[in-house]
Amino acid sequence: MQRGNVLVAQGGGPTAVINQSLVGVVLEARNYAHVEGIYGALNGVSGIVKENFLDLTQESIENLERVAATPSSALGSTRDKPDRAYCQKIFDVLKAHNIRYFFYIGGNDSSDTCRIVGEFAKESKYEMVAVHVPKTVDNDLMENDHTPGFPSAARFVASAFAGVNLDNRALPGVYVGVVMGRHAGFLTAASALGRIYPDDGPHLIYLPERVFDMDKFLIDVKTAYDKHGRCVIAASEGIHDKDGTPIVTKLMQKVEKDAHGNVQLSGTGALADLLCDQVKEKLGIKRVRGDTFGYLQRSFLGVVSDVDQREARESAQKAAKVGIGQGLSGSIAIKRVGDYAVEYQLTDLSKIAAKTRVMPDEHINAAGNDVTEAFKQYLRPLIGTTMPDQSRLQAPKVAKVLHK
Repeated sequence: MQRGNVLVAQGGGPTAVINQSLVGVVLEARNYAHVEGIYGALNGVSGIVKENFLDLTQESIENLERVAATPSSALGSTRDKPDRAYCQKIFDVLKAHNIRYFFYIGGNDSSDTCRIVGEFAKESKYEMVAVHVPKTVDNDLMENDHTPGFPSAARFVASAFAGVNLDNRALPGVYVGVVMGRHAGFLTAASALGRIYPDDGPHLIYLPERVFDMDKFLIDVKTAYDKHGRCVIAASEGIHDKDGTPIVTKLMQKVEKDAHGNVQLSGTGALADLLCDQVKEKLGIKRVRGDTFGYLQRSFLGVVSDVDQREARESAQKAAKVGIGQGLSGSIAIKRVGDYAVEYQLTDLSKIAAKTRVMPDEHINAAGNDVTEAFKQYLRPLIGTTMPDQSRLQAPKVAKVLHK
């Protein structure tokens, strides 16, 4: 195998377990004699073009393990979406530093960056492998059963809605929680795992895989409210009308956009406010509250899935083994085996790069306002140890004297 250096970077939104993948690459890379140095790029591809590297060869195993158990991106991240010109700069830096093994931990855009940089290496006859290590709380990578980062975020969402449901049961009203998910509703759907009793919320779940109709939404809310005396709603930030227009833009006076030119969906609070205002105005319900989870679900301490931690590490180890040990480029895909195990397979980058996976039809109910049992069975093994216990008072009511 080619002697040279290893470079690892982290891109896109941080997760609770992305550092497990970072440490997985670093520790596995130390097992190969032809690896001379192991570098980490600060702030993803932005750090590469600026040559901002850490020498991770110098990190102790003890500290690496502490970092592995810490949420968010230890190397920092970036929202840069490289085109070919940007990737040419990346390649020039990699070549200058004798990087022969490039690992990029991230989602769709990160896999595309690996693909383009790998093409430059082939065209230049420079011996280098580029391996994409999967990561995204959106769970939207093609070829994967699920992606590291999603199970922990899903565990947070399920836990949060379980707590919101308890609060809402004590002081009834309508509650709207907006969860991340521009095109894929996996994370919003995870709210269903917080239910224990038949009347538990969320009573309604809205996903970007289905068209959102405001009139139908209001009918759904009224029906649930009349039935339970309250209504808890989980809504994806990416819900849209029949024309594909995000609902969040419908009544906004000023539409914000992110670095990629997409309508800003996360963290504005606009969608929750919009839905709450509609419920108050059209249904006349007075106690209506809304929250936008925003960044809370990505790197939340204390609700990390042990399954997620293990698989984030193992997928990265697999990436290092095929990249450094076998000289192969590609993306590592997680495949489910039986009930429940996983296999890690090297997949062609073209099957993942710039593509989006969405929830399958069998995971969404016919009315488009909830998930099916099939989705719950899919998610349960991923969130790790069982959800926290909760119970209700079982004592009988005392007979009334004055108000019979």
